[in-house]
Amino acid sequence: SRFNKVKVPDDWFKAFELLEDYLNGLRNPKKKVVFIDEFPWLATARSKFLTAFEHFWNTYCTRRSDLVVVICGSAASFMVNQIIRNKGGLHNRISQKIPLEPFNLNETEQFLKSKNIRLTHYDIVQLYMVIGGVPFYLNKVRKGESVVQNIDRLCFEVDGDLVAEFYEVFTSLFSNSKAHERMIRVLAKTRKGITRNDLLEQCNFGSGGVYSNTLEELIESGFVHQYTTFGKKSRQSLYRLSDEYSLFFLKFIEPNKGQGSGTWSRLSQKQSYVSWAGFTFESLCLKHVQQIKKELGIDKIFSIYSSWFNEKAQIDLVIDRDDRIINLCEIKFYNVPFTITQKVYNNIRSKLIQFKESTRTRKNVFIVMISTFGIVKNAYSTELVTSSITIDCLFEPM
Repeated sequence: SRFNKVKVPDDWFKAFELLEDYLNGLRNPKKKVVFIDEFPWLATARSKFLTAFEHFWNTYCTRRSDLVVVICGSAASFMVNQIIRNKGGLHNRISQKIPLEPFNLNETEQFLKSKNIRLTHYDIVQLYMVIGGVPFYLNKVRKGESVVQNIDRLCFEVDGDLVAEFYEVFTSLFSNSKAHERMIRVLAKTRKGITRNDLLEQCNFGSGGVYSNTLEELIESGFVHQYTTFGKKSRQSLYRLSDEYSLFFLKFIEPNKGQGSGTWSRLSQKQSYVSWAGFTFESLCLKHVQQIKKELGIDKIFSIYSSWFNEKAQIDLVIDRDDRIINLCEIKFYNVPFTITQKVYNNIRSKLIQFKESTRTRKNVFIVMISTFGIVKNAYSTELVTSSITIDCLFEPM
């Protein structure tokens, strides 16, 4: 290496000068990529790394047409506040943001197959509802263990890898992690989501600035999703906790710490599991709306998806299409094909009537059933349901 005879630089300014010398010595006309990983951990308070990097970019990189500089980091607070919202030397310098999203269901299945772990779609959905599509978590899944065994080992055994992950994640990602944790706990208590004003009131931060920064950082880093409410303005949007592991931790892991192996096989038989699974499956479907549209054959039709609710009813997924049709999606998580009984029929009919009366829409309104294994065909389903789709469609590549 040409750096072998070079003295170790005293500071980051000199280090970047060495990098400039190295780049100047490259005669290949092709693009060169400077890749800096874990950027926040280099930019400690006294290091002056950020100032040196700003100088490197503004005085050297901007004069080169053959350079691509990629920076990345897992500390969300730093990347959002110091880079994306930078008001100094890096202001408005970003040409492309690359948010590193968790795997979707298709990618999760492919990842597990690469480890020779082959699970049914139903089992992958159950696993995803607990740990999401985070590769670091999925890499801990063991071949030969059932989903229940994997969850039990990771989340409930005394030394399980994910028993305390909740606290470690927020500490590593956010500089003011207590505020983020508090907001996550508030969001975890509400099923349908919460408005911005109600969230502010319940968090009780005392500072609007802290509240806004915390919410924006949680949205930027994928913990919280903002959902439009049908027919309402953006200020009436709902905010929902969308991180599967955080929700599972607060619902099951934290209240059952220290109970050891076998805990999940016991908890998964209780009514609280049924309630959690229903809500979490709804959130999972909201993350796979494009796959749902494709299965319905409407992916080429412009549409907007949202949620809708009033004092008496709620519909988690409304697809408002440009071809004068609105799809109201009922989402059900069951371990067998779902049967629409008279009670279920009356409930869905009531939602349909209330939606039409409340919105005064002139469009056709069709009911879509999204369920794990489809629906049992009977008189109620024949009359009520326009389309029925299963979890298999959620695994389609996009």
